Amino acid sequence: MLRGRDTELAEVARLVERARSGQSGILVFRGEAGIGKSAVLDQLDRQVCELQVLRATGVEAEATLPFAGLQMLLRPVLDHLDALPGVQASALRSALGLAEATNESRFLVGLAVLSLLSELAARRPILCLIDDAHWLDAASADVLLFAARRLAADGVAMVFATRDGFDAPGLPELRLGGLDRAAAAEVLAERFPGMAASVRDRVVRESGGNPLALIELPSGLSAEQRAGRDVMPGALPATDRVLAAFGAQIDELPEHARLAVLVTAAEGSGDLGTVLQAARALGADLEDLDVAERAGLLRISGVSIGFRHPLIRSAAYQRAPLSLRLAVHQALAGAVDAERRVWHQAAAATAPDEAIAARLEEAAKAAVDRGGMATSASIFEEAALLSPEPAERSRRMTLAARAAVASGRTEQAAALAERAAELGGDPVLNAGLAMVRASVAFEQGTPQGAAQLLADRAEPIVGEDPGLAFTMLTMAAANAWPLGEDDAVRRVARLAGSFPGRTAQAIGALARLLDEDYASGLPTLAALVAAERAQPQDSALARIFVTSAALFLGDDEAVGELAAADVIRCRNQGLAGALPVTLHALAHAQLMAGRHRDASATVSEAIELATDTGQSHRIGQLNAITARIAAIEGDPERCHDPAHRGLLNLTMGQHEQALRDLDGATPVFDAPDLVEAAVRAEAPDRAAGAYARFTAWAEAADRPWAHAVALRCRGLLSPAEEAGEHYARAVRLHRQGGRPFERARTELLHGEWLRRARHRAEARSPLRSALEIFERLGATPWAKRARAELRATGENAPADRPTDALAVLTPQELQIVRLAAAGVSNRDIAAQLFLSHRTVEYHLYKAYPKLGIGSRQELAALV
Repeated sequence: MLRGRDTELAEVARLVERARSGQSGILVFRGEAGIGKSAVLDQLDRQVCELQVLRATGVEAEATLPFAGLQMLLRPVLDHLDALPGVQASALRSALGLAEATNESRFLVGLAVLSLLSELAARRPILCLIDDAHWLDAASADVLLFAARRLAADGVAMVFATRDGFDAPGLPELRLGGLDRAAAAEVLAERFPGMAASVRDRVVRESGGNPLALIELPSGLSAEQRAGRDVMPGALPATDRVLAAFGAQIDELPEHARLAVLVTAAEGSGDLGTVLQAARALGADLEDLDVAERAGLLRISGVSIGFRHPLIRSAAYQRAPLSLRLAVHQALAGAVDAERRVWHQAAAATAPDEAIAARLEEAAKAAVDRGGMATSASIFEEAALLSPEPAERSRRMTLAARAAVASGRTEQAAALAERAAELGGDPVLNAGLAMVRASVAFEQGTPQGAAQLLADRAEPIVGEDPGLAFTMLTMAAANAWPLGEDDAVRRVARLAGSFPGRTAQAIGALARLLDEDYASGLPTLAALVAAERAQPQDSALARIFVTSAALFLGDDEAVGELAAADVIRCRNQGLAGALPVTLHALAHAQLMAGRHRDASATVSEAIELATDTGQSHRIGQLNAITARIAAIEGDPERCHDPAHRGLLNLTMGQHEQALRDLDGATPVFDAPDLVEAAVRAEAPDRAAGAYARFTAWAEAADRPWAHAVALRCRGLLSPAEEAGEHYARAVRLHRQGGRPFERARTELLHGEWLRRARHRAEARSPLRSALEIFERLGATPWAKRARAELRATGENAPADRPTDALAVLTPQELQIVRLAAAGVSNRDIAAQLFLSHRTVEYHLYKAYPKLGIGSRQELAALV
């Protein structure tokens, strides 16, 4: 009977019940060693015979073997891989070593795991139990957490049991504490019925309610001590006490039995044949393992061997002399397969060894090929530590840092990069290291100075490695420009001037734009964007740079086209980590096109992916899209970004505050808001500089909407008798397309001017158009102004805007509905959105009644 865990068992019972009903649930049990996490999982395993249970246990000795934990979990169901889409099945087979390595994204592997669990649960609900998750290899941990966050309507329950050291942000957790005094006393009374009350109370107190300590501490006491006739040892932390108790039990074994236990601890994977082969090489045998099993330390089942509790393994290994540990690893190196051999050779090494270091490097590269980038970082680091030559040590430490940053482990990457920098290296190696450090700075949200660092390290290798140098300069320009690091932009532009191609020319154009030389700079950016649309580049960094150029050009059509193509590329290749930045650009294009709900849905997906892939710094950038929508809609509760407070206050008619917010704003796109705020606050002179900048930019950008907004600003700053012609010309330009919100603002001003000029009939047309757009955008304060103006012309405008049929959908339902309406199958929708197809079906099942339809044909017509 499991005592004192009613709350925990009730929690997992709810999880199981959700799985039975076709829903999914995740729970992380967290607690110290011996607190009873495994006992809860065992109890759960025994009670759910109607669910298919998949179990895995993190093994410390296998923490550097990519996907070792995942292989253990999925071993019973590997014959179902053919049910997966081809690319997912291939990625998962590669990750598990069942096929040739394909170097797939770890997120594609995670999607494959999600799909497999969902397929299995369609036949029978699934319960995944992952014990000792803190010892999972990093690759397995990544894909399991990725899949766990996407389980929804799949009938899968997943429980992780772990100590601290296993990060699972966003997943529900339950921390296991010690048993209360009553439950602890019951455990002792059951196990040690003759124990004196005073001794029992002391054991309860010193164990902290830790169930393992409650059982093991009295085991180390003599009969006299249990009866209360001798003084107990002094107090120690519960885990230390338990380790000491296990150590005492190990010490009581005969010499060869102790050796057999140590071999089992060092081997780690639990393969009985391997343990026996190594033990025999050292003079021990099966009989010695039997002795340890009879002592209650080992458990032997078939061809598997393990410890009764992980702390026994820790005690056995930690108490053994170093010389004996080295001998055991040497023996194991001769008994294991090639993949594990190098690890025992490394553990047995007493000095740097280039041969072992080289084999570790090969193992790290193999891990990368299988999608285990996170695991490879640790292997590269171990290879560096065993490298005799400083240059090789530095190179391998840099490879470790690069692997860590590529897998989203920025803190690990920062530490590795610092150690690599201390080792020194040649200019090319330092350049690669600078890219790591710059990436870490950007990922941690502190990119200031990263561009100068990149330039510092790129300059010396322009002749030696021009490809790497130019990549670094492109990265530096992309970092420095949005941060306003003008000196860095100019320096990078000077260095890029020696390189051929449009991207180099565009970097030079950025420097000219700093001096407001729009006439020269913008056409160069436009040429780059046009070339990219005609023939996309292979480099993801180059594509991001081009999209940024299109953003500054105000070419919303190009931004949407480039971002949509990149989103499709990322989805098809399973590159979830690259999606947040491309989705951000796509959301911007949707926002500017007036598709606010689509933009919100895109932002919602991007934030979820950024959270899952460790890119928390991007969340602020993504929330800026939401903040602008809130500013347009006049919702201060959702407008948290200071950059959009000016527009919010302008929307709300608080012109003086809007002017204070916008005064001195340098971004050229803020100029129209500043002009309107200044005019309405009766301080037009404060907008003169911003107006001049925007007009020059609009002339060079040559976008119809930009010319129109420049004319609108001119009308605002002109005498009343001249303003009407500027507004009329602006409205005509707006009709060529682009930025409906700006069009509606211009039409509102034109209608206001016409009504005040007593052209009430003529005023109605632009006011009707403005009202329709504002209502469609949900820009309620602007719509209120337009409606009031329209009524003032004598037309009775409707009080309520028509309801958007899709407004009833959640962001995820909206994305799924749009793809379904376009004819994409449920399985393809699932692959694109990193969901299971059952979750897609579930969302469509909920969406159809909301929309009042019953088929895909009706859906296509509606959307």
